[in-house]
Amino acid sequence: MTNALPLWAEKLAVFDTETTGIDTGQARVVSSTIALLGGSGEVIERYDWLIDPGVEIPQAAANVHGITTEVARASGVNAAVGVSQIVAQLLQMLDRGVPIVAYNAPFDLSLLRAEAQRHGVTWPGVIAPVIDPLILDKQFDRFRKGKRTLEVVAAHYGVPLGLAHDAGEDAIAAGKVAQAIAQKYASVLPGEVMDLHQQQIGWAAAQAANFQEYMRRVKDPGFVASGDWPLR
Repeated sequence: MTNALPLWAEKLAVFDTETTGIDTGQARVVSSTIALLGGSGEVIERYDWLIDPGVEIPQAAANVHGITTEVARASGVNAAVGVSQIVAQLLQMLDRGVPIVAYNAPFDLSLLRAEAQRHGVTWPGVIAPVIDPLILDKQFDRFRKGKRTLEVVAAHYGVPLGLAHDAGEDAIAAGKVAQAIAQKYASVLPGEVMDLHQQQIGWAAAQAANFQEYMRRVKDPGFVASGDWPLR
């Protein structure tokens, strides 16, 4: 018998960014998508941004997401305007009672917070509830071997991922993965989404501590893994 989808997973606001790099304090947003998914993973609303980050987009980053400096400058909105709109749309979704789904949430949310501070955009004291399929997958299938990239995890749960490293495709796939996990593990997940948010804080800390212990034992005695979630 198939588990029923938990109530909190019947509407999800999915969020992803493509950026100039991987340093959340320095990298800039180049593109972003926020979409509202229904209980079958259907897209009810979708908002997309192409942003001129105001800096050169490194070739290595452009090779990943396909957006060059020239394209961003020609067609992208001003970074301050785009970042303000993204933050506002996220907060609107939360105000509507819809949780935010972000795969590896500390990356996208921390980077967006840094961008907000850079451009004078007010950042809320708390972003909650957030659902992070990466944390959930590690928690409930912790002994599975192999990588935990969105591409790999989506395939594991039978979720199609069209063009990887496209903000829209990644965001929607992450939401569908969250729903697949929610359905599979419905009997052991909290019934209230804020309870799930709080549990993920603890799970993220424990996962980081385990990874840190492993890395110190096998590779680097000074390795540090941050367990802060959903922001670092």
